[in-house]
Amino acid sequence: MFINPLPSSGMFTANLPQRYRLDRLFVFFCRAAIVLSILALAILMYDFLVDGLPRLNWQFITSFPSRRAASAGIAPALVGTIWMLLVVTCVAFPIGIGAGIYLEEFSGDSWFSRVIEVNINNLAGVPSIIYGLLGLQIFVRGMEPITGGRSVLAGGLILSLLVLPIVIVTTRESLRAVSDSIRQAGAALGATQWQVVREQILPIAVPGILTGTILALARAIGETAPLVVLGALTFVPYLPTNLQSPFTVLPIQIYNWISRPQPAFHDNAAAGIIVLMLVLLSMNATAIYFRNKFQKIRA
Repeated sequence: MFINPLPSSGMFTANLPQRYRLDRLFVFFCRAAIVLSILALAILMYDFLVDGLPRLNWQFITSFPSRRAASAGIAPALVGTIWMLLVVTCVAFPIGIGAGIYLEEFSGDSWFSRVIEVNINNLAGVPSIIYGLLGLQIFVRGMEPITGGRSVLAGGLILSLLVLPIVIVTTRESLRAVSDSIRQAGAALGATQWQVVREQILPIAVPGILTGTILALARAIGETAPLVVLGALTFVPYLPTNLQSPFTVLPIQIYNWISRPQPAFHDNAAAGIIVLMLVLLSMNATAIYFRNKFQKIRA
């Protein structure tokens, strides 16, 4: 006996109003979540702008930490943060993008690539303080002749490990979004696999890869737990001059001021948050500029 697997048109029409109501309810909750998130961010920004803008000046940016709030500044923390971003950019991005290209384009469906993929996904969920413990053992103690111990290089390497899964995953997703017809066309014209990836696939995937770099740097610039475990200082009376110099970063300096009971140090922390946001926005603006430039070239 034949049974029609599809419901009758009357039954389907009768369920449409309920489905549309559920869709509208879902959209309402999504919009409400977005509005609440933006509202909370706006309140926080208003709070630290009111407290920090009067304290933000050139003397604050160029001065060193001090026990007196009026003369304290963020110069070592700002320079240390820039050092961290440079090390992460030079270490994490070439390795992460290269690993993503290999896993997506060249490794194939082997047991080795599956093991690596599982481990990358697991590393993306590891708490950052675990990376700090790993870096303390490997980069500070095991590689002390190279890194100089609790130094800029050790901190940059551990932050590179922290953001490496993000870079690899976003690179693979960007490459996966490119149509397979481009790969097949390149192979049909006699190009090698590396030539197709280098000349066709990678230029198309660059905007998505740069989006991943924005996310990775945004996480790296705000991390404190692994650097505290690593031995980043809270009081540095000099500027880091090389990769083996002791260092501090803006989030640690801000936390140090927030933990003090004097209200003047809280104003310093608000000004430090403004500087941190400006560094983050400048970094994101640079990455977005290059992303849009590659998108125009692609078009």
